[in-house]
Amino acid sequence: MLPDIVVTAAPCHGNKPHREKMVDLASQETSKRLVDEIDRARAQEYALLASLLSRSPDSRLISALSRLQEDASPIGRAHMSLAEAAARASEESVAREYFDLFAGLGAEALLPYSSHYLAGGLYGRPLAQLRLSLQRLGIERSPERSEPEDHAAILCEIMAGLAGGDIAAPAGADRDFFVAHLSPWIRRFFVDLERARSADFYACVGAFGRTFVDIETEAFAHT
Repeated sequence: MLPDIVVTAAPCHGNKPHREKMVDLASQETSKRLVDEIDRARAQEYALLASLLSRSPDSRLISALSRLQEDASPIGRAHMSLAEAAARASEESVAREYFDLFAGLGAEALLPYSSHYLAGGLYGRPLAQLRLSLQRLGIERSPERSEPEDHAAILCEIMAGLAGGDIAAPAGADRDFFVAHLSPWIRRFFVDLERARSADFYACVGAFGRTFVDIETEAFAHT
């Protein structure tokens, strides 16, 4: 389980941490369903992946990640590898990695979109299907975000909201969303990230994502 990490993807204002949302709840009711400890932990894992995939982490988050605790579970070992990578990283080195992997034009640049992995291009049928699901859930992309909604970071943020109860949805909606929009492709993306030759810190993010997706896939198969 993650310790208490403040996941920030935008600058802090005063003493209150703030994370820029990639999606808005267009017509959500304010009531939240009750969630258990496991679902809260799942939501935190998804939120961390969303933050790390939306932009490179600042020094505060890198420092927090370096203090992740190990246990004998697969996700505990993935946390430890991420902690070790964070301990040897700097904000500048991770920013360079992020640019090369997600913003650059090099041979190892990755396209973290379901349309790319499933349809061979951007803005494909997977995105259209996703938008229908988001409309049913009352979710729309934040106006300031330029990324299409099938970006891995946005999908992880939505899963965090579904698992943690911040998105009002029927029980089992997280499973349905995962099976429809993440399971067909996102493991391949994390494997590509893990194997990227230019990655060090982000290779560990890839391993963390792959491990967590495997756990989710197995758990959902038994529900």
